[in-house]
Amino acid sequence: MKNAVSRFGKSLSGMVMPNIGAFIAWGFLTALFIEAGWFPNEKLASMVSPMLTYLLPILIAGQGGKMVAGDRGRVIAAIAVVGCICGSGYTMLMGAMVMGPLAGWIIKQFDKKVEGHIHAGFEMLVNNFSVGILGMLLAILGYYVIGPFMTAILTMLTAGVDFLVAHSLLPLVSVFIEPAKVLFLNNTINHGIFSPIGASQAAETGRSIMYMLDANPGPGLGILLAYCFFCKDDTTRQSAPGAVIIHLLGGIHEIYFPYILMNPVIIIAPIVGNFCAILFYSMTSAGLSGPASPGSLIAYMAMAPRDSILTVLLGVIIAGAVSFILSSIILKATSGHAKSLTDAQNEMKEMKAQAKGEVPEPTAVNVGQIRKIVFACDAGMGSSAMGATKFHNRIKAERPDLTVTNTSVDTIPADADVVVCQRILADRAAKSTPQAQLVTLDNFLADPHLDALYNALTSTAPVLDAKAEAAAKEQIEWGLHQADIIKISDEEVDFLWVLSPQESAQKLLTEYGASLVYVTLGPKGCYFANRNCTGEIASPAEIHVVDTTGAGDIFGGSAMSRFLKLNKAPADLTKKELTAITTFACCAASLSTQKHGGITSVVPEAEVRERIARMVQA
Repeated sequence: MKNAVSRFGKSLSGMVMPNIGAFIAWGFLTALFIEAGWFPNEKLASMVSPMLTYLLPILIAGQGGKMVAGDRGRVIAAIAVVGCICGSGYTMLMGAMVMGPLAGWIIKQFDKKVEGHIHAGFEMLVNNFSVGILGMLLAILGYYVIGPFMTAILTMLTAGVDFLVAHSLLPLVSVFIEPAKVLFLNNTINHGIFSPIGASQAAETGRSIMYMLDANPGPGLGILLAYCFFCKDDTTRQSAPGAVIIHLLGGIHEIYFPYILMNPVIIIAPIVGNFCAILFYSMTSAGLSGPASPGSLIAYMAMAPRDSILTVLLGVIIAGAVSFILSSIILKATSGHAKSLTDAQNEMKEMKAQAKGEVPEPTAVNVGQIRKIVFACDAGMGSSAMGATKFHNRIKAERPDLTVTNTSVDTIPADADVVVCQRILADRAAKSTPQAQLVTLDNFLADPHLDALYNALTSTAPVLDAKAEAAAKEQIEWGLHQADIIKISDEEVDFLWVLSPQESAQKLLTEYGASLVYVTLGPKGCYFANRNCTGEIASPAEIHVVDTTGAGDIFGGSAMSRFLKLNKAPADLTKKELTAITTFACCAASLSTQKHGGITSVVPEAEVRERIARMVQA
């Protein structure tokens, strides 16, 4: 159940997080130029309302559509959400979160239905008109149905918040916020609920307390400071100061979660700390002008209105002080029972996701096969980025050949050799990339499994096996001698003969008896040759590469599908025919790299033809 909620929250935050920069820009405009801002300016303040009313919902909807159906989903979602905006008196951030994925799903289903049924030459016409017509219909639906429906929901949520504020009950939300954060549900709450309501309130008053409920760094700071001074476990105490800096200035709240999980009773401290801060903010009518993301002290204070800077800072101090005092008392009272940072790893096993049963145990690392290490967290922007940077800096001197990067646990690239993630996210990581070796841990700063990975990678550097290389070359060359049509990459010909693509193609035609040769050139395109002609085709421009898994297979399959339709011998193909075949294959392979996975990245034929038509027009 928790895992399902987390995935739902990930989809919501996935629409908001890439657009946080726009929220921050709007927040700064609000804080600086509205009537109550730092530098009141009526002309510049005129941008505030259009950005909130139109820009932010369109960006969110577009991202939601893109997550489902790529660029076509992005365009149709942007069209459709305008209906929601015009059909409601509220800011349609939540409406955008509904309309974006819905519009993307509809255009994706349409593309599946018409795939293979569009006559040659009509691809662009059908693709453009389908987006336009379906987008118009969805905009009408949004105006009459989705917009009013979301208005009703927002009215109820806003009324609920107003009730809590009027009766001084809003601080009670801390009872739910802090435990939810430790369970990695903070993105669900913050971006799915608080931010939309906060935007509506900020549009009316220039500030909202909703932006302060989850992002306050005070509660976590108090816990980490208590561990710095009163923890008896040396490893834990030594890791805490670094965590303080990362949490307070970097805004990565996930860094203090393991310190709570080591001693679950200590969750009382951030709950009470946040309760006191929210109560203080409610009594002083405080609020932020925009979302503080990440939740660092720097971002938190940057979003503070001019007349509330001291109030906002005091709220952080109150939360931190209360959390520190309670954490210190709890640490002293439970010093004989609290687990060390190492022992807490067993405790984390009990927090496995319930959807799939047991979480996979950390696997033994096969050092010789590791080229890419991916650190993964829920959103892919906080603790995983910190962990990847720290590990890369630690290992780059000994292993400069390794690629260390970070991503969301649900979008791990298929070429990852090792995935490093919190144990609580292990089952999602295994599902996202089952072929990778999994290293689970509880603290990206200090964890025995991370140390073990480092030691394994640095103690045994990859050794080139000359016999294995010779055997591989022999096996490859045997296969080349059997083939009439050969598709080979420039890296492979360099491995075999250290020749250029042109020289290797001629070698395969004359010495190996091939009738047709394609030498793929990675992102540059492909060189082709048969007995009649040679040529080189460039790949499409403006390709945003996400995952190259399966691109070579998609090239080969696409080329064969075009070749078989001609009903000619490969040696007899003309340059015009080979140019058309290779252009189609290059385009199909290039477009596939914009999506994750192998089979799932295969793009519809209509989309390939549309891109080719655009290339011809250009």
